[in-house]
Amino acid sequence: MKHECTSQLAGPVSAAVLAVALAAGLLLAPAAVADGPRFEISPFAGYRIGGEWDSDSDGEGADIDDGNSWGVGLGLYRDERSFWELLYSRRNAGLDTQDPALRSVDVTLEYIHFGGTLLFEQPQGFTSFISLTAGLTRLEGSPGRYSTENEFSASLAGGLRFAFSEAVHATFGVRSYVTLVDSNTGLVCVSDPPEGTCLLTSSGNTFWEIEAMAGLNFRFGGR
Repeated sequence: MKHECTSQLAGPVSAAVLAVALAAGLLLAPAAVADGPRFEISPFAGYRIGGEWDSDSDGEGADIDDGNSWGVGLGLYRDERSFWELLYSRRNAGLDTQDPALRSVDVTLEYIHFGGTLLFEQPQGFTSFISLTAGLTRLEGSPGRYSTENEFSASLAGGLRFAFSEAVHATFGVRSYVTLVDSNTGLVCVSDPPEGTCLLTSSGNTFWEIEAMAGLNFRFGGR
């Protein structure tokens, strides 16, 4: 059992370690932003696919439906090729379940993360990037009688940026989120007895989502 738990945690722990390493690299890198952008605002739209959970109301399992997402990133440049990043991403989704009582319930999934992004200028004229973040996953059931959960999570993203001008770029990328949860634990539960139903029941130690995204980057403070 100990070996199994260690294997299940290896992925998210590695992601968290990478996020810390990237943050340390940005902190130690020499600052050189005098002639480059100082900060950026990056709204985006995306589409997320999620993992499978168990539903303790029927024991047959429940998926969070795939669906549209949206968010915004705030970047504070360390130099022209790296910046600190505050990330917010959100989506509302239904449950793919055989239980009729849960088909009218929605779940809101939000990620509130901090981390960093590195930019790599390519000879073809575009810029590639890698982003590592860590923070909280927030899960909330609707209607409001369900509890709200906050769990630790991390993310890894990569993609391409294309410049319309020095101030405006377009971004296309993919981000993978991993959330650490306690195994065999109910999440987003009914807060009023006697029902005691939980929308999601974790049978493992992680919950994964993958998000394809497209957005714009508005950069400020450059020459």
